[in-house]
Amino acid sequence: MITHYRIDGHLACGRHGDNLLATSELARVKCRNCRNTDVFKEARRDSRNAARRAARRAKASRAANDWRLSWEARLAAMPGRQRLPRGFGDQHYV
Repeated sequence: MITHYRIDGHLACGRHGDNLLATSELARVKCRNCRNTDVFKEARRDSRNAARRAARRAKASRAANDWRLSWEARLAAMPGRQRLPRGFGDQHYV
């Protein structure tokens, strides 16, 4: 059975009926007419962009934490009172 794309209570392709399957999940939509509408294409583009942004943010936070932790470990391993660079909080000495 064909699954249609539902947006704001209506089907994107414009069909009517009580027995039609409809979903707002983009991956489950099978109706070609629904998939060719501007509403569906924009929703798919927005979800892809959101996933890319989230992946980019996660990658950036991992990379930022990795160098910071390794730098702090390196300074802590050095003998004597070594200063931390600016931006490492209120900790003046290791």
